[in-house]
Amino acid sequence: MIKEAIDRERLAETFIDLCEIDSPSREERRVADYLSELFKSLGAESVVEDDSAKKTGADCGNLIIRFSGTVEKEPLFFACHMDTVDPGRGIKVQRTGDFFTSQGNTVLGGDDKSGIAALIELVRVLHEGRQPYGPIEIVLTTCEEIGLLGAKHLDHSLVQAEYGYALDSTGIDKVIVGAPAANRLKVEVHGIAAHAGLNPEQGISAFCLAARAIADLRLGRLDEQSTANFGLIHGGVATNIVPDLITIEGEVRSHSPEKLEAYTKEIETTFRNVVRGWSAQLRNGRHPSVEISVEKEYPVMRLEDEDPVVTRVQQAGDVLEREIIFQVAGGGSDANIFNSFGLKTAIIATGMDKVHTTDECLDLKDLTRLTELLLAIVTV
Repeated sequence: MIKEAIDRERLAETFIDLCEIDSPSREERRVADYLSELFKSLGAESVVEDDSAKKTGADCGNLIIRFSGTVEKEPLFFACHMDTVDPGRGIKVQRTGDFFTSQGNTVLGGDDKSGIAALIELVRVLHEGRQPYGPIEIVLTTCEEIGLLGAKHLDHSLVQAEYGYALDSTGIDKVIVGAPAANRLKVEVHGIAAHAGLNPEQGISAFCLAARAIADLRLGRLDEQSTANFGLIHGGVATNIVPDLITIEGEVRSHSPEKLEAYTKEIETTFRNVVRGWSAQLRNGRHPSVEISVEKEYPVMRLEDEDPVVTRVQQAGDVLEREIIFQVAGGGSDANIFNSFGLKTAIIATGMDKVHTTDECLDLKDLTRLTELLLAIVTV
């Protein structure tokens, strides 16, 4: 009954329509208005836009859509983000059989419109009255791709359900139940400028200081739970000037909050020791310095086997007679933020593939399997 209820061609058309509405981060208004009107036409009890735009800089806020359901049952929510990465303007979807791609000069937008399309088909099936269901909330966030900003500033008091699912991962029939916490680091190394040809000895190269510290760091895989990386570096003015400022940016991730703190402090200490050691060799009273800022990017996410959000999706898989794979991931998402609010949230894969590239693709068979799983979760 679940599989027969889903209209594959309607689902495909919905996905294409969504992808071809531009919604790069902070420019989600068009797709938000489209979704608001669509869900209202499908019988939403309420469609609320929060005031997060004041803090995210987006042209709209997060949407919280509520359906009251037809039977008394424990409520749950589903979440997706409305924004896409660049290049994401002027997307034209190319369909070859059941296979979707962009025409090649943009992303497809399946991250995360595959999840949204499945939710729309879910609501359409429920609206047609084929399955009894309990209260459902749909949370659609902005600015996920630029730091989970919409989720971080979500007015979560508007969400009544205590647990739910974020639809936002590659693969299919996969559920993510754990993800690391992350700290973002910005390090500003200050040296002293001088002419590199006339009097280089009067300068202190911020580049050399930064390089010495980076060489002393442990980066990459730190242990089975933790990683560290520096991915951005900029500074300097010209090749004939000893650079007086180098800025590098990086991150530390760990599934252990204690290890996250320890590895972050290790990086800070390494930079400070390099600068301190360099200063000890100088006699002219001019010294380098370093400024380090640490921002908590997102908290750790960890669900237990007995959590209702886990057992419910497992039961849905049993109903569909398919194996659900539970995994621990290495990256953060809106689900990390929702869990920190006390909203138990697991991540369900949507079938999207090669995301954040112009080779991004999606198979309608996977999108249909996702929708079947959502319908089973709601009606199990």
